[in-house]
Amino acid sequence: MAKDLNKLKTGGQFLLNSINKQSIYSREDFTSEHNEIFKMVKSFDEDRVLPQKDALDDFNPDIAKGLLRELGDLGLLGVDIPEEYGGIDLDKITSAIIAESLVHNPSFAVTWSVQTGIGSLPIIWFGTDDQKKKYLPKIATGEVICAYGLTEPSSGSDAMQAKTTAVLSEDNEHYILNGEKVFITNGGWAEVFIVFAQVDGNKFSAFIIEKDTEGFSVGREEKKLGMKGSSTAQLVFQNAKVPKDNLLYKVGKGATIAFNCLNIGRFKLGCSCLGGSKRAITAATKYAIDRQAFGTTISQFDGIKRKIAEMSVLTFATDTMIYRTIGLLQDEIDLVEKDSNDDYYIHIGEAMGKYAIETSMVKVFGSDCSHWVIDQGLQVLGGYGFLEEYPLASAYRDDRINQIWEGTNEINRQIIAGFFMKKALMDELPIRKAIKEIDAFLTSEESVDDAPLAKECNTVDAAKKLALYLFDRSLAQYAQDLKNEHQILEMLSDVFTDIYTAESTILRAQKIMESDNAIPTAVDIARVFSTEMVNRVMSNAHLILNALYSGSLNEDVHNKLKIFEERMRLSNDVVQLKRNIAEYVFEKKEYPY
Repeated sequence: MAKDLNKLKTGGQFLLNSINKQSIYSREDFTSEHNEIFKMVKSFDEDRVLPQKDALDDFNPDIAKGLLRELGDLGLLGVDIPEEYGGIDLDKITSAIIAESLVHNPSFAVTWSVQTGIGSLPIIWFGTDDQKKKYLPKIATGEVICAYGLTEPSSGSDAMQAKTTAVLSEDNEHYILNGEKVFITNGGWAEVFIVFAQVDGNKFSAFIIEKDTEGFSVGREEKKLGMKGSSTAQLVFQNAKVPKDNLLYKVGKGATIAFNCLNIGRFKLGCSCLGGSKRAITAATKYAIDRQAFGTTISQFDGIKRKIAEMSVLTFATDTMIYRTIGLLQDEIDLVEKDSNDDYYIHIGEAMGKYAIETSMVKVFGSDCSHWVIDQGLQVLGGYGFLEEYPLASAYRDDRINQIWEGTNEINRQIIAGFFMKKALMDELPIRKAIKEIDAFLTSEESVDDAPLAKECNTVDAAKKLALYLFDRSLAQYAQDLKNEHQILEMLSDVFTDIYTAESTILRAQKIMESDNAIPTAVDIARVFSTEMVNRVMSNAHLILNALYSGSLNEDVHNKLKIFEERMRLSNDVVQLKRNIAEYVFEKKEYPY
């Protein structure tokens, strides 16, 4: 029986059907409570974190821990912790808002992120009632700091190959752990650690480990390029005696725990990157307005306008695809019935896991966005951007890690394309049916509509068909060996992500224009992003197909590629649109969207 796409809710669905603007969540849908929390966290960041930025970057654990406890007093360490264990248990949108708002010191932001994310979620989702009662109330107040120990010297991205071992003691009372973990955020400050190890050599499992555990020690603090105010340390286990009751969930279920929690970590990281991008635009905008050169402010230079516009377009697009994704996650969570069932939080993790494609997109696109935007912002400041007294020098260093942790962007690109491949082969989505409809699409007449952004919507629909065509041709060439063709998978991933982001941007722009707070340049942004999306997608399409056909495209492939390009091509005056966007940003003197 064919799946009904109107009823089906799962990751990757966006590639198979069109949706309307009412179907996506964006920041325009924030409730009054969301907006109040946004204001509260921004005020905290400006009033409490910013004045201590330099002291935090000098590695001052007392200040960082003190600020963390202040957030605990505000309830902002317990947003994911149930009320019965000392938290406030708010939606994932709230978690995203907090992550986006803590921008003035990324080192402190990552300390908070681990505390409220991968450091505590394994206990929230998979812990026993006794484990939750013991640890969560103190985590929610900041009295206890937590950390997450997954990475090892020989296993980073390939976490399942961890060498740390756990063997049940002869008296059946303890697990004896031996091994080493590296790059552990909060490692030097934490009292409670989530640590992964191989039970009986091949059963990947998770444990809750306390700092004073016999045989466990924390190694030296790492000296890092950026994030200098956060703790990053090694964890060493030498016959460490961990009580049997500190096993988390079940033996052999470590992968379930790790990957479900990483989905949260990835979207929160994307949110942090979003906040960093907005801060960089505001800093560059204010500088350009004030900086004089050749008898005028540099904000009047067309080249500067282009930079500010492109930074704003990319950030708007990132914002949109992030909150669209979080809306999908929250919708899925809301479907899980909260009752006395002990598996409730396990079902939550499973629900969120359905959107592993989209959360990986958020991580990749968000971190690529902030990396590029901060770089361009520093360029606008010129020599001053290179000075430590200006905000973008430290931001540049701090941001670089975002493309590496929570799974490198290369690994996450493999996840994006790999999950599409899995869904196709397992028939979790009707991808094969959609592929069969491509020929009919190519011979059909394009619909004509004068509505705003109608042409851009048609372009995205055509791009989806092209993406499916590229995916089908790749599978036809390599079958299951496609998983080893990393260059092809990365390009496919970028095509999928570009389409998802373009569609999100168009739909959000339509929502804005029909709202009471219409912003004309929102449409300009959607047109710019869509036009440039076409160029990137077509470039990747040519590269993929030439790789598949060894540089000799047959007539059928060539003709189809030509039709796709004709159906996708947009004739927008991107140069003028970028001027419009930049002038609006300069008028507002900050990132205004």
